[in-house]
Amino acid sequence: MVIKNFKLAPSILSADFSRLGEEVRDVSAAGADYIHLDVMDGRYVPNITFGPVVIESIRPYTNLPLDTHLMISEPERYIEDFSKAGSDILTVHAEASTHLHRTICQIKETGCLAGVAINPTTALSTIENALPYVDLVLILTVNPGFGGQTLIPEVLAKVRDLKSLINEKGYSTQIEVDGGINANTASQVVQSGADILVAGSAIFNKTESIALAVERLRNSVQ
Repeated sequence: MVIKNFKLAPSILSADFSRLGEEVRDVSAAGADYIHLDVMDGRYVPNITFGPVVIESIRPYTNLPLDTHLMISEPERYIEDFSKAGSDILTVHAEASTHLHRTICQIKETGCLAGVAINPTTALSTIENALPYVDLVLILTVNPGFGGQTLIPEVLAKVRDLKSLINEKGYSTQIEVDGGINANTASQVVQSGADILVAGSAIFNKTESIALAVERLRNSVQ
């Protein structure tokens, strides 16, 4: 028996970039709820991935919301670009935006949903005052910058604390969790209070089909 409903947001960071459009189409058909896009600039994190042009190129391959996670410095400079490329959700890091409220408002003005992300050792107090304004909080259970890492279990306490805070205040904010999500960890993450699970290598792997991987992950949450 599934313990609660949750949304699945496969991260294309682990997809085959030589056939990215097909991978996005296949994971959409397999029952994903969002497509998660990890944008990295080589400054805020030590890796570089892709920008608005790639997002624009995959937009025709899915009708699912494009959930864009901006792991970049000064994200306010690029909000309009990523919105125009087809993003439906734009999430920025509290640590990367000097004037977080202004950036959140900027995202909302484009028509996108707004999210704020925090790293494993970032305190919830950093974003508490932003909760009334954002649609989701993305809690990273690994250090940002690379896929395929192992979930840091101590961070799940932060997920539980955030869930309690949201319920106490009566907010409608969704909790998204990203990092080390697979069939062995998904259930405890959902039990901790996550509404949306981001999974990369657990979905896009060479050992099974995307459809089977999605089914396996969903069935693991019991």
